[in-house]
Amino acid sequence: MLKGLFSASRQAKRDDAELGKGVWRRAHDRFRRGLDRFHQMLEGLAEAEAPGTEMAAENYDAMVRLADRLADLLPVVRGLAVEAQEAGPSEGMEIPTGTGGYLNDVHRELSRAGNALAATAESLALLRLGVGTTQAVELKADLVHQRVDRAAELLHKTSSTSQ
Repeated sequence: MLKGLFSASRQAKRDDAELGKGVWRRAHDRFRRGLDRFHQMLEGLAEAEAPGTEMAAENYDAMVRLADRLADLLPVVRGLAVEAQEAGPSEGMEIPTGTGGYLNDVHRELSRAGNALAATAESLALLRLGVGTTQAVELKADLVHQRVDRAAELLHKTSSTSQ
């Protein structure tokens, strides 16, 4: 137990150093919580579907692949948040404005990605309850990817033109 406590403390210090304590840290943490929620819903999907049916296996396999794709975005979101923290440090609730305002758009897209991920988890919960479809979950997941891609585009496009 103590080992886990110390590693959590080290991770928190590393997060503070890389992400700050402001808007970039919150955007990253929101995304991570959405991903955790998606995985929680996925764990219950196998039990919620009628065991042994072909549809249950197809749904579960499709959602596992989707979960893997979403999990691959976490280091991307972290990297974007770290870059944004370097470009415009934030230790509070305010988005840094001294960089021409483009960081406001980057933050908006990262926030929307986190919100879209929460909506994806909600859509998976509906599938788990038997009132949703895998296509609905996949559409929401595509929005997450679009938002992360847009945040990266904004951050890299603007930072490369300012150099």
